[in-house]
Amino acid sequence: MFYQPIMMDALSDYGSARYVIFGVPFDGTSSYRPGSRSGPNAMRQVSENFESYNPYFDIDLADLPIHDAGNLEVYASVNDTLRDLYYEVIPIVEADKVPLMLGGEHSLSYPCVKACAEHAGEDFGVVVLDAHFDLRNEFGGLKYNHACVSRHIIDTITDNYVSIGIRSGPKEEWEFAAKNDIRYYTPEDVLEMGTDELLSEVLDQLDCSRIYLSLDMDVFDPAYAPAVGTPEPFGLTSIQVRDMVRRLAPLSMGFDVVEITPEYDGGQTAILGTKLMREFIAAHAAIS
Repeated sequence: MFYQPIMMDALSDYGSARYVIFGVPFDGTSSYRPGSRSGPNAMRQVSENFESYNPYFDIDLADLPIHDAGNLEVYASVNDTLRDLYYEVIPIVEADKVPLMLGGEHSLSYPCVKACAEHAGEDFGVVVLDAHFDLRNEFGGLKYNHACVSRHIIDTITDNYVSIGIRSGPKEEWEFAAKNDIRYYTPEDVLEMGTDELLSEVLDQLDCSRIYLSLDMDVFDPAYAPAVGTPEPFGLTSIQVRDMVRRLAPLSMGFDVVEITPEYDGGQTAILGTKLMREFIAAHAAIS
């Protein structure tokens, strides 16, 4: 069951909506800085800052069929939370709506990806924007820890997967990625190739018409997004990620923004994450 409040410009009812926003205020496996449970409502609060009109796409978000379903009621248990989240996302994708998840920690992406993959079938891939590999099989005694999300996506949902922004992980994860031909790009790769060339290569590798896009806010350099659960220097810029979201949104059947921990800054990380959520909607609506 969902409870409110509401994102600005999410004016449609569920039945007529194409885009369904929902928050999942859960950070039960956070390993460094907890607080991403406050991310969904922080994003809603800062959404009041933005004009509804997007000049780049010549689209007014107030005219789009967007619905905010509020926040998922979560449990102390990550397993129970992920189970209920999966069952909430299934009817959204089966109704050909686009689920837009406000995290919460990164473990929450797994059931969203699973629901989308089951609906899409073989013609499906995953792009994760993240500073970390998240390729552990378990962490802190928990299989579905936030540090394991990409491993479980690859092992149990699809290996048609690419991550961008990677710059942190134990030696074992770097070796696992190399041994298993897991495709990833570092910030240096983004800088050297340029966003357009890199994304063209990514889309050629995935070779599918539908993807799930997950944005862990620690993909940014902390200069842009300091309030995240596990900040990592030498990251991507806001313009680089904006261009990635614009390019990938039209192919995406689901999207999330995770790991915003609002208490660690003056609001700028939530502002950036919310702006990118709105940019995703505009880019998707412009071409879809």
